Amino acid sequence: MADDVDEVEPIDLWEEEEEVEPKIGDGGDGGGVVLQNCHWGEKALSIAHKVLLQFGDDMKLFALKTSPRGYIYIRLDKLSNEYGCPGIEELESFSKEYKAKLDEVGATGEIPDDLALDVSSPGAERLLKVPDDLDRFKEMPMRVSYVENLEVECPEKNGVFLLESIEMDSGCCIWKLADVKENRNPSAKGRPMSRKQKDWRLRLPYDMYKRITLFLDY
Repeated sequence: MADDVDEVEPIDLWEEEEEVEPKIGDGGDGGGVVLQNCHWGEKALSIAHKVLLQFGDDMKLFALKTSPRGYIYIRLDKLSNEYGCPGIEELESFSKEYKAKLDEVGATGEIPDDLALDVSSPGAERLLKVPDDLDRFKEMPMRVSYVENLEVECPEKNGVFLLESIEMDSGCCIWKLADVKENRNPSAKGRPMSRKQKDWRLRLPYDMYKRITLFLDY
């Protein structure tokens, strides 16, 4: 039975993930599942979902990526946490349970028996899906990168905004300026935003966004 399993190289050193611009669905900061042609990847994914059942509905799989060299990268999303970050003990508990199941199945020859595992939190670097993730984080400032016209080549803009509303029918989001240092007049010496800034609104269709992330530098 073991002959049917992909051969993986012996794991001597931890494999570093490539430094690339994150994209939605990339198996990293963009979430989603990326198996990279690993024939054992679907089984590893299935085992991860089964282990997650032990943690209730509050913990979800944000991202899973497998490597042909025998590495599994997992990011867990805790829905009840303001930033979606599980605690260290929760990450360690999942990692322990998941590794035990991987080793158990690996002993049967169904998957490689020496898979390496990295379990972490998505953190503030996560990319937010439009519009799926926006309502969940609507109380938090977000860094929004966008263009104002898709028909002509124009520079990318970005700002720190708060979501005011989502127009599902028209496929647009309405944003207002977040009350953060970046949006205040540096010469105002601690004074709040002006009335003009508070009244300003930005209406953008879904396809205008380049990326949206949480903004934590208040």
